[in-house]
Formats: sequence, C-alpha cells, structure tokens
Amino acid sequence: MSGVQIISVGAAQVAGQDDPGGLLAVRALVAEGAPVASRQLVDDDEGAVEAALGAALGQGLAVVLATPGGSSGEVVRRVLARLTGARLSLSDRFLELLQQSYTGRGQAMPRRMDRLALLPQGAQVWADAAGGEPGWFLEADGVRVVVLPADSPHLAALIDQHLRPLARQGTSPGGPRLVRILRATGITAGEAEERLGHWLGREGQVAVSCTPAEGDIWVRLSAHGVSRSLAAAALARVEAEVEAALGEDCYGRDDETLELVVGRLLLERALMVSVAESCTGGLLGHRITSVPGASRYFDRGVLVYTNRAKEELIGVPEELLRAHGAVSAPVAEAMAAGVATLGRSACALAITGVAGPDGGTPQKPVGTVFIGALWPEGRAVRRFRFAGGRDAVKWQSTQAALDMLRRPLRS
Repeated sequence: MSGVQIISVGAAQVAGQDDPGGLLAVRALVAEGAPVASRQLVDDDEGAVEAALGAALGQGLAVVLATPGGSSGEVVRRVLARLTGARLSLSDRFLELLQQSYTGRGQAMPRRMDRLALLPQGAQVWADAAGGEPGWFLEADGVRVVVLPADSPHLAALIDQHLRPLARQGTSPGGPRLVRILRATGITAGEAEERLGHWLGREGQVAVSCTPAEGDIWVRLSAHGVSRSLAAAALARVEAEVEAALGEDCYGRDDETLELVVGRLLLERALMVSVAESCTGGLLGHRITSVPGASRYFDRGVLVYTNRAKEELIGVPEELLRAHGAVSAPVAEAMAAGVATLGRSACALAITGVAGPDGGTPQKPVGTVFIGALWPEGRAVRRFRFAGGRDAVKWQSTQAALDMLRRPLRS
C-alpha cells in the first residue's frame, strides 16, 4: 500500500481545535503498517475540499473525516461524486442505519436528514455492530477513499472493524509490515539513542528509530516479513531486547498512555488517588478521568490556584507559604499530604509551578515546577524545569506527576 492521505474537514479543526478523529486514524494505520503520507486540516469550503481530495485521490488510500450532517458532510459527498464521476443515489442501508442511530438516542430523525444517505454509486456502507453513524468506502477506477463520521462516539469501532482490515490488505514491497511504538518517559533523546545504539540504523527485518513526542521518547519498531506471522516473530524478538534496554523508563506501547498505565497499577493494588493542582489548572485530573472506569481508583481533584485556596481547601499552612512561596518543595509536599487526607486516599499527587509566559523570577524562572507524590510506602518531591510555552509546561508537569506515581507502584 502506498502512503495514506488523511483529510479532516471542518471549520473547527482549521480554527485550531483538536482533531482527535484524525489522530485516531493515524495511530490505527501506523499500527497496521500502513504509512501515512500526509495529514491535512481542510475548511469545509467546497473549493478547498475539492483541491485537497483532487490531489489525494489516486495516490493510494484517502481517509476523510467529516461530520455526517452539516456543511462538511454535504460538501464531501458532492465533491467526491464530481471527482469520481459517480452519481449520488439513495443508499437504503445507510438510511436505515441513520434511523437506528436516532432511535437508539430516543429521538426521531429530523426531516430532510435522509439526504445524508445520498452516496456515490458503488459506495460500500461501513456499519458499527453497536449502531451509530455509519461510514462508507468507495473504490473505482484507481480511486480508494474512506469517509468516516469525525465526531461520532462510534468512530473508534468503525476504525477497528473496517479501516484496520482494509489497511492490512495492502502490502509493501518487502511483504507485510508491522509497527510497534514503545513509549518511554524521564529520559532525553540522547540518552535513549545511547541505550539503543545497537539497533538504530541497522539493516535487517526490524528497523528501529526514536523521536521526542509529547515530552516523551517514542521508539518505533517496524518489522517486514514474507508473511505476517514471520514479521510478528521478528518484531517480538527485537521488542523484548529494546524494552529491556529502556528499562523502567519504558511505560507502555502503542496507544497506552501514562494515565492508563497508572490507572491499571492503582487497580491492581486496590488503591485510590487524589490530586491537588495549581499551575496545571485541572489537566492532571482531566487526564486521569479520561480513562473509562477511573472512578474505581480516582477519589477527587482539587484546583487550588491561590494561596488562600491552598490554605482553606487542603490545609497548607500559611507560614509555609510565607516562608517558601507557593512554588516550592515544602508546599508541593503539603499539598499532596493535604489532598490525601481530604480524600482519605493512599496515593496523592500535587503540582505547583510557573507555567508562564510571565510570573517567573531569577530563582524560579518560567517552567519551574514542583511535584509532590505520596503512596503507601513513601513520598517524594521533585523540582523540574520544563521548556516550551504554557501548554507544553502544563502537559509535561502532568506527565512527570503521573510518572512519579508509576515508578513506585510498579516496583
């Protein structure tokens, strides 16, 4: 399979909002060994969509993510019909699935919504076994295009049930290709390369590379083989060796986030965690609770942005704040202890720092963050100096906090 072109259509994405659907598709394709040639964010302007799709069609597989209704869905249908020369016709199966999705939500399908079931002739409807908005696939005259509902809660299921198998059908010149991503944190790219020097740049069945990503180091292993089973066997051998070289800094693989891994460890030990946040503004609690089932191990999160909030809500002593300042190791430790007591939790995390772009001092410049962690067997406080803008500092702070709890829980 040649490179896959991913196109996310919609004004929201162009305006700078997140594109989780596009990211989901990228990760699934890469995991199946389908190289992603490009990922575009396109406004739902007909001319812009036509230019993007016109360049992508015939270059391999094109994956389009757009909302089923509204201007995005309408534009994509019209443009694809025009570019492929296929007439739009009513798909009874698509219409049936749309009606079922509304019924499942206890709603009647609005009038005129049947126009969403107009698809280019020859399109195959992709349905999720659990219902929801369908997707579709069109293959004709060298054109291969997938259209998926960008904001559907069933998007992940459609990708797993349909897009992944389609990606596996393609093969590279060297045979099937399998990809594994090992995630490591707490080390620099230079340290990772030093540990992995034996594999980096080496020819063979498995290619190994590493790159900084989201404040971490992601190690990519790409295996080729004459068959999928042989590629998998080669990948497993090298993966075990690389994981051993990364040691405890390796926390997960593929889509395993640090919050997922920490949640799993808390569940295994039947522990609860509470968090107190200042400069991260609730991001740590958001990440922990983004994992389904987090209520089994997450008790509460307290956002204490001012000194008064730290005193009143989690009992940080006023004299401690006066003597050391809010951004300090003693305050981070007191925040962790205070929220643990408040939540009656065996584990706690606390973050206080200077996210920027202003507020720094020579002693505590922008990016200075203190993190306190508490678990049944001990506690720790660390000072960090993170680089980047405000969002980068906040993200790295939460990543470091989760890692400070992960390491003692796994031992």
